[in-house]
Amino acid sequence: MTALAQDTSISLRDSFPIGNSEGVLCQVQDRSIENKAKAGMFDRSWAVVCRDSAKPVGFVYSSRSSEQKLLDRITPNRDEPINCADNPSQASLSGFRHTECRLSTEPVAYSLIRGQQDGVSYVAEGLAAYDSATLLALQSILNDSIAEGRIDVASTSVEDPFAFARVQAATLKPYQALSEGYRRNLSGDYAEAAAFFETLQQRTSGMEGEEINPDEYLMNRALQKSNLGEFAEADELFEQARTLGSEDPQIERLLRNFEAMHLLNQGRFNAAIDRLNTPLKTSLVEQIARSDGLEITAPISSRINGSVHTRGLLSFVDEQKLSAPERTEIIDAQALQLLGTAQRINGDSPAARISLVSAYNRAIAVRDGRVTSTTRMRAQILAELALISEAKGDFGEAEQLLRDGLNLLSIQYPATRAVNGAKARLAAFLLRRGQEAEARQLYDQVVDSSLGKRSAISGMTNQLAPYFAMLAADETAADQFFKAAQILIRPGVAETQAMLSRELSGGTNEAARLFRQSTNLTRSIERLRIRFSALNQSEQTPSIRKQSDDLATEIEALEKDQQLTLVRLSEFPQYRAVSDSFLSLDELRAAMQPDEAYMRMAIVGSDIFMFYTDQAEAKTYRVPLKAQALDGRVDTIRASVSVFENGQYVTYPFDIEAARALYSDLFTPVSNQLASKDHLIFEPDGAMLRLPINLLVTDDASVSQYLVRTESIDADFFDFSDVKWLGRDVDISTAVSARSFADARKAPQSKASRQYLGLGKNQSIFASTTISGIRGSSQNMSANCEWPLNQWNNPISDSELQEARSLIGAENSNVITGSAFTDTAILANENIRDYRILHFATHGLVTAPNPSCPAKPALLTSFGEQGSDGLLAFDEIFDLKLDADIVILSACDTAGKASIAATREAGVSSGGGTALDGLVRSFIGAGGRSVLASHWPAPDDFRATERLINGLFSDGRGRSITGALRNSQRDLMNDPATSHPYYWAGFSLIGDGARPFLPGVNELMSETESSVPTTQAALK
Repeated sequence: MTALAQDTSISLRDSFPIGNSEGVLCQVQDRSIENKAKAGMFDRSWAVVCRDSAKPVGFVYSSRSSEQKLLDRITPNRDEPINCADNPSQASLSGFRHTECRLSTEPVAYSLIRGQQDGVSYVAEGLAAYDSATLLALQSILNDSIAEGRIDVASTSVEDPFAFARVQAATLKPYQALSEGYRRNLSGDYAEAAAFFETLQQRTSGMEGEEINPDEYLMNRALQKSNLGEFAEADELFEQARTLGSEDPQIERLLRNFEAMHLLNQGRFNAAIDRLNTPLKTSLVEQIARSDGLEITAPISSRINGSVHTRGLLSFVDEQKLSAPERTEIIDAQALQLLGTAQRINGDSPAARISLVSAYNRAIAVRDGRVTSTTRMRAQILAELALISEAKGDFGEAEQLLRDGLNLLSIQYPATRAVNGAKARLAAFLLRRGQEAEARQLYDQVVDSSLGKRSAISGMTNQLAPYFAMLAADETAADQFFKAAQILIRPGVAETQAMLSRELSGGTNEAARLFRQSTNLTRSIERLRIRFSALNQSEQTPSIRKQSDDLATEIEALEKDQQLTLVRLSEFPQYRAVSDSFLSLDELRAAMQPDEAYMRMAIVGSDIFMFYTDQAEAKTYRVPLKAQALDGRVDTIRASVSVFENGQYVTYPFDIEAARALYSDLFTPVSNQLASKDHLIFEPDGAMLRLPINLLVTDDASVSQYLVRTESIDADFFDFSDVKWLGRDVDISTAVSARSFADARKAPQSKASRQYLGLGKNQSIFASTTISGIRGSSQNMSANCEWPLNQWNNPISDSELQEARSLIGAENSNVITGSAFTDTAILANENIRDYRILHFATHGLVTAPNPSCPAKPALLTSFGEQGSDGLLAFDEIFDLKLDADIVILSACDTAGKASIAATREAGVSSGGGTALDGLVRSFIGAGGRSVLASHWPAPDDFRATERLINGLFSDGRGRSITGALRNSQRDLMNDPATSHPYYWAGFSLIGDGARPFLPGVNELMSETESSVPTTQAALK
């Protein structure tokens, strides 16, 4: 849902992107001097901001004075002095000269470019490592149009629009940043809009002037969270906005509209109607003006359908701010649009048409429809009216309305998600009308422009479901389906894994160190910004102001360090390249071994699709289940494995029939192909992120035999030793995206000098100690978000760790337990990167001690030095410096999620709230190439977990990781006492399961000779 901008469009000369065909790397932002005492020093000034850099990398200035006078004005306003040579050379731009300089305080190259054009003096300057961006910005300004060119700068991220938008928002004046935030929302870039509004709220806390109204930023933050599906966080922000109780009529109207959008996003249509009809405190709601039909006048029709050469008629060139009455009129028009949408969904088409037509007419009445911020709203109204016309059977009118809406957006917001959404709506309509060729062409355009962009299809997945269904039904379209599936939203761990692969691609220790340093600094800056924002929202006592000032100074220093780190990183060419926006099917197959299959689940809207490929064939099919039904199936199966009831975990006889039915729905079309494979790489989606597929049952005979056997009175309902599980005959590993899988497979093996480090058995804090039957949190609830101290009084036995060490050999391993096993000691241990296998056997505290607390997963440790909380927490794990091929998390629910709030507090700007986005993500972010994690409590009954993990070490030499895991799981499957999936199926391998677990003798001898990973084929 879209908010309405306060101002009309910012022109090219204010703000524009520059970048490569692979994606926007940099943005040029207007940098008008905020201090009015300095006004007039420059005619114009701009900042160049680039992805990953926490500060602007360059600046462009213009003035009608001489070059020297312009330079004299710039000099005292630089953040730090520069020293320049006396011999300028010819710059790449005709008529401009380039002078080599250096920062006075750092040995960093700096460029100064100056010249004149049409009587105006220009100076462009900045870090020399970003010359390509600064020159492209200058050329664009000189041409008054975006110049084509390649930007060659260092980049650590795969795609992080949130962090990039933060830097952009920090360089603009507040009123400009507000307008730009609205523009990102209107163009469908919700994550970027959220970053703008959050940064604005942080920047303007306590500011005066500039017509600042932080209430508006807070409401916009709430709306963007809702648009991204983060409803719980949106609820909290809206609650904060309501408590502010603003008396501003516009703010009250915006809150009404935004809350209605939030309700619509959640499908609560009646509640949205009630909210829109709630009387305002500041004025009465106007009655809806009845209209017999939508009237588009000839001038407006001309603007809608104008050619490229006549688009000035729809260029929205009026740059003056809207008056208060004008903005109020547009906000009320939007309320009518939202009302009409809810009425249509509820089946009241006549009332919906009246509301929608009235909304459209009121919107275009303001400045003859030339207000930029109404474009998206008008297109949405046309789309709603098209649905009403289609339902009446007036297909010609419906198609024309959809095309008019697409034209509107294409002119004002070209190449944006808003345009993609309009294309998808039109394509879905055309597909319903049998016009498959044009529909497919439009859908292909949406896919091509969305590849490589995070959250690219937020809000339009339902329109894409017919496209995926069409591809799935086409036996020749498997490669296009695979390509299209890569635009779907993935867990945040996918980005973290891709970043680790990028880090490991450095090839040298110094390159990898700088990469890690840059990402760590970025996280530290984000964490401090959150603290800074919280302080500014507190009562401003002298102590709070002092803390705030100190934090601001610390943030500024870290931003400088981070930027200089990127400058040094730019010396390594491999970090100056932008990765491809998608992975082709041929590239995926090239990364696979002959005995492997890759399967990708894709949930689009409520539909579920499966994609299968090996090196020889590919297949796509639609699953005969809806997403909601899949959730129910998974809940049913998990409830028979482990469920918390009456203060304890309970295991019931496994629902073998549900497991068989789910296998049939998901895998039957490729069961013959799977039977010939040794390794299945599975990329789950939706509910399947919470369920390991190794416990699915592959044949009907297993079910029949179990049901017959359990008919007797003395039958053992927990004996499943004869069941043919999927995980019995095939190695299984979990991938989080095709790109991250392929990148992880290319990554070099760990260079760690020692094999194994085991950590666990925390020191009790009470005199008596008991060994728990389940290593996980008890559900004791504290009054706040701190875990009760009795959690530390039932340490896990270290026998699992000691046996693993004895199997590997004491000379090549180490175990840390008791008082040495503390959070502070682990975080301070610089030798932890010397181990290629890390094994934690301790309690996992995952679900939060109180339902109102954010899920911030952690591993329980002993209490250490001052500042220790006895927890190795999600955010702290990111700070570890690992070089591990595998991290084993022998604890409860370690494959679970971290909340979005906890993820942001960790300084990570994406993901969260999804399975695998918790401890798994943090250990990958710390340098773990793969993680073995649990989906439910890890049982100690029958020594099940100990036997499972130690089975890896006792028979894992010379095997792949997943091969060692399957071998150990089969021993438990075959034992009637531990054949229930609760005991053996809970652990999943996230990462490249074909890597060697424990190298054989030959591999150990060659490890020092080569860093190329041993493939599964070579191990067999």
